[in-house]
Order: sequence, then structure tokens, then C-alpha cells
Amino acid sequence: MKVAVLSGGRSSEHDVSLASGAAVREGLIAGGHEVLDVRLTAQGRWLFEDEPLPLEPGTGVLGAEVVFPVLHGPFGEDGTVQGLLELLDVPYVGAGVTASAVAMDKALFKDLMAAHAIPQVDYVVVREGVPVTLPPPAFVKPARLGSSVGIGKAWSEAELDKALAHAFEHDPVALVERFSDGMEVECSVLGHRDPVASQPGEISLVSADWYDYEAKYEPGGMELVIPARLPDAQLEEVRRLAVEVFKLVGCSGMARVDFFVEDGNVLVNELNTIPGFTATSVYAKLFEASGVPYAELLDRLLALALERHEEERRYRF
Repeated sequence: MKVAVLSGGRSSEHDVSLASGAAVREGLIAGGHEVLDVRLTAQGRWLFEDEPLPLEPGTGVLGAEVVFPVLHGPFGEDGTVQGLLELLDVPYVGAGVTASAVAMDKALFKDLMAAHAIPQVDYVVVREGVPVTLPPPAFVKPARLGSSVGIGKAWSEAELDKALAHAFEHDPVALVERFSDGMEVECSVLGHRDPVASQPGEISLVSADWYDYEAKYEPGGMELVIPARLPDAQLEEVRRLAVEVFKLVGCSGMARVDFFVEDGNVLVNELNTIPGFTATSVYAKLFEASGVPYAELLDRLLALALERHEEERRYRF
């Protein structure tokens, strides 16, 4: 197929997106697809072959049969680009507008999980000037960023204030979560109406004391143990919850669901609708270990994009 791969973007994860986009392009070319390399600059311009790319509602993108957004963070993973692709009326890989927005907003995602009694660590949503009711030790996160950008760990009240100030540099809303010393486990999900979960993988940190930006993207920052070193019952609970959360958010195509497992309890942490596709990224590695090689995984994602687009066009709005 002719596939337009979108990478770059306006968020602080611009460089990570470029690396993910390069890996996706290589995989698609290896699978026999024609790839159109569309770069989104840090200023928000869309470029193709270094020239501005005009976009007109209802006309698609460069005649591509499918668009593959490999964009991380705001203005790419949060429903904004997905809304634009809906207006262009072109099939695209991954979650739609609502699911993308919900998953990107960690506070909204946590509230949705709480409403459905999904097990998770204690948390509070904080806005500037509002006192924090959850004591340290805790993690502090900007509500709408990814790849551990802006996240801090606080062991004291002073560190909590400092971490909040850092988070508020990125977002007016922050999430404060009770610190968990449980095993960090990630599980990939693939599908649309009948999604399937991969083997869960354990994040084993090599030198960092928590799963920060460097541990995620620097070679040697972490080791992925597949399957995670958990009893079979807990592995199955991770997979079950991953699929349940995928459905609750309304995802399609792909997602990676992150967990803590502490004292035998499986706790949902967050869901990423456009997980990383770099050489050190977890999503594809977990499916490869589950019997789905990279080229086949990309093919399935393209097919799911076409399936969802055809399905939604049958409805009358």
C-alpha cells in the first residue's frame, strides 16, 4: 500500500517521534509498501520532500491509502492530528479522536479507570495554587505529556513542591501518584473489535532508580524481560486488564498498557495510544516475542486502520 508516515511534531517528544518514524518507514519498506515521509516541524508545519504540504478537507494526504501517525505527546497523540485526519477523510493507524484525548490526559484517564473500579495506585489531580492531599513519597506528572517528560519523584514535602513546580512548567494540571515499589510491567494490545494482548514484559532498570526519559530511550537504560517474572495467574491478569482498559478507553489499532505489580496485586498505571517504535521501544518487542514479527505487525496495523475507516463510514451522522 501507499502509506504516509507522520513524524516530528510540536511536542517536546519531537526527536523521539523522528526516531520512531524512521523505524516505521524502514519496516514498511521492508514489507513492500510505498512510503511517503511527511515531517511535522517543531513549529507545526507539514513538509513533504522539504516542501510545504497543502491539506484540504476531504482530499486525503498525498493519495495515501493509509496514514501512519508516529507522533508522541501533544499535537500528535492527543486527538488533534486524529481530528485533522478525520476531516481529510483518510484511514489512519491507531486510536480515534476521543480515545486519543482520554489516554493523553492522565488525570481524565485515571478518573475513567476509577469509575470502572479498575485497580490502580492512589492519586490526586492538582492545579496550581491547590494544596496536595496525598503525602510523599509520590510521583508527580504533567497531566498531558508522555515519555516521562516533566516527571519527578518526591520523597519529602520540599521535593514534592519542587516536582510540582517542574510539572507546572509543562502543564497547568498535574497528577500526584502514590509511589509504588512494585514491578513495572508493560503489555501491548493489537486489534479493533476483538483486541489481543501480547506477552507481558518486565522493565528491569540497569542504572536508573526509576523509569525516566533516559532509561526509556538511551541504549542500555533498561532490560526488557519477556515474559515478566510473575506467576501465570498474574501474567494472565495483566493481559486481561490490558484488553479491558483498551476497550474502556475506546482504542483501536494499537496501545501499550503499563502496570505496577505489588504484593501480587496488578495495578494499571497508564495507556499509550502511540507507543514508541524506536529500536529500544517495548511495543513491537512484546509482540515479536508473542509470535508477531515487526513486518507482520505493521501490516496488521494498516489493515485495522482500513477496517475502522470502512466501519465508521457506514454510520450516518
